[in-house]
Amino acid sequence: MSHIQLFAVQPDTRERRLLGTITEADLDFLIDNLEEEFEEDDDYFLNRDTLDYLEGKGIDGELAALLRTALDENPDGVDILYIYG
Repeated sequence: MSHIQLFAVQPDTRERRLLGTITEADLDFLIDNLEEEFEEDDDYFLNRDTLDYLEGKGIDGELAALLRTALDENPDGVDILYIYG
């Protein structure tokens, strides 16, 4: 069973910062509830409104905390990227 790493991508430098490891169920939740620009998309734009939306959809508390951390550092929004490890 592989793990899935979730990163915040800095908008100006495109530098990645590891937020943590998520489950397949967490990833499925993100894929089901966030907009993909193309079929093989592996990143999403996240802002406070999006997080509020996900919380209304029943996001897991630990996943919400990871996303909140990314937004604390980038209050205007941030790209989040997942990578299978």
